[in-house]
Amino acid sequence: MMKRLFHIMTIFVLTVAFGSCSKLEEQVLDETSSTGATDKEVAEGLIAPVYAVLPGLFQHTRYFALQEISTDEAILPYRGGTDWGDNGIYISLHRHETTSSDPNVRNVWNDITLGISRAILAINTLPQNKDANAQLFLAEARGMRAYYNLLSLDLFGVAFLKDDPKVNSVILRGNDAVEYIKSELVAIEPLVRDDVGPGRITKAAVWGLLARLHLQSAVYRDISSSSFNFTGEDMDKVIQYCDQIINSGKFQLSPEYFDVFGDANHTNKEVIFAVDQRANLNGHNRMAYFSLSGDQFPLPAYPGANGTDGPGITSDFYETWADAYAPNDPADMDGRFFKRNLDTTATCVPAADFHIDRGILRGQQYGLIRTGGVFETCPNGDMKVGKLYNNTRNRPDLPVYFTENIDFTVPGSNYNNGYRVEKYEFSRGSVSGRNFGEHDIMILRLADIYLMRAEAKLRKGAGNEAAALSDVNTIRASRTARVVPPPLTQMNLDLLYRERGFELYWENVRRTDMIRFGKYEGTWTEKTNADPQKRIFPIPQNAIDGASNLPDYLVQNPGY
Repeated sequence: MMKRLFHIMTIFVLTVAFGSCSKLEEQVLDETSSTGATDKEVAEGLIAPVYAVLPGLFQHTRYFALQEISTDEAILPYRGGTDWGDNGIYISLHRHETTSSDPNVRNVWNDITLGISRAILAINTLPQNKDANAQLFLAEARGMRAYYNLLSLDLFGVAFLKDDPKVNSVILRGNDAVEYIKSELVAIEPLVRDDVGPGRITKAAVWGLLARLHLQSAVYRDISSSSFNFTGEDMDKVIQYCDQIINSGKFQLSPEYFDVFGDANHTNKEVIFAVDQRANLNGHNRMAYFSLSGDQFPLPAYPGANGTDGPGITSDFYETWADAYAPNDPADMDGRFFKRNLDTTATCVPAADFHIDRGILRGQQYGLIRTGGVFETCPNGDMKVGKLYNNTRNRPDLPVYFTENIDFTVPGSNYNNGYRVEKYEFSRGSVSGRNFGEHDIMILRLADIYLMRAEAKLRKGAGNEAAALSDVNTIRASRTARVVPPPLTQMNLDLLYRERGFELYWENVRRTDMIRFGKYEGTWTEKTNADPQKRIFPIPQNAIDGASNLPDYLVQNPGY
């Protein structure tokens, strides 16, 4: 029987070398004699911390910031000239001027390397465990190590080959990194189950990650190339793995688009792999309040639970919607754009019936009227509802009226600037009403699988347009709960890219998509930097410094 229970995990990560140039210290408590820890408890205590890195990594100012605020989808200016200043890191991120001392970059790097290190600990300890699930957990730990390495390769251009905790990682780049991650995912595919998701690695999650890896492999092999070589072999593999997921019959496209991002989404059949944020796991994602106004209070039970006036979508991204459906309003044409929950003509609403709108929020906002820190009520006890003003910002003269224009100028940075995104539900059962969102955060879902398959078909060359069009229209036709997007009549890579934006906005894939489609060096809002070396982020300087006793071991990415 296993002699030790890894009960408290205290992590100190200096660099990803995890050897003489980096220390990973786990406080290991030998509690066998006092607690009688079973093999089951030890095994679960090893695999749980591997997954437990994900909620922190997927917080609003970490992975989301790197994947969205660096793109044409999201922009975060100085609100009112002061809020969200943060020494200019979000402006630099949007302009592709990020430096190796950026705290968001450093935090993401630390989260990823922490995830890898915890996986290595589990991989080295579980083989001796006698619990019935130990071998399954071992496979999942390898799968999560591969996933964290995939994120590292995508963001920083490096992956880490390491099995023995006592030796330094081998740093892999380019094709070597691709082949290593691929081999790990292929190796565990027969070993993982298909009924433990979506918060854990399953067969479908492995297939989806392999599809994503093959689709992006041309980029990873030559990140600074002026054109990418999408091979037929890679595209065939994308199609194969997507076929396996679609044909498994285990997943369904959700008729209501926003149910995929609601509090109950852990059981939504569209979800394949996600960050498990259910309340009993102390989830703490903050995606629901990040973009809302400080004067939007979505929960009648929580008069202190408001938005934070964070990022809005850029006018450039909004115009893709407007142009696609002109002269009609996209809200009238596509249920993915907006869902009306609040009757703006009502003045009194029962607390149980009050729900804020979802999707892309524009214009005058309505909601609960809050005075002196307390919500006003109607004579019958209902919640008083009306037009909102920027009272919390000491601007009661300024309506909460979201405008299309948002930029880094003083006028463009005001609290009301930029259309906002309320894609994830503001959790009604949250213990704080604000910081503890209970909805799982998407990593892979079925719509993305259809879109990856469509893209792979298009990249294989002429003659595949009809099949790709069918995949895209299958998604559009499935959203039958409210406004069904009209079917498209043609398909090409530009339209496919646009469709990925419509379906997957705010889901941490935009930067990766922009690079693959050759859009990342474009111009939007006040971003003009066209340097292809900015496709990946700098390795944090403190990580390089921590590895300085091994010359040329951890080398900074070009351009930083």
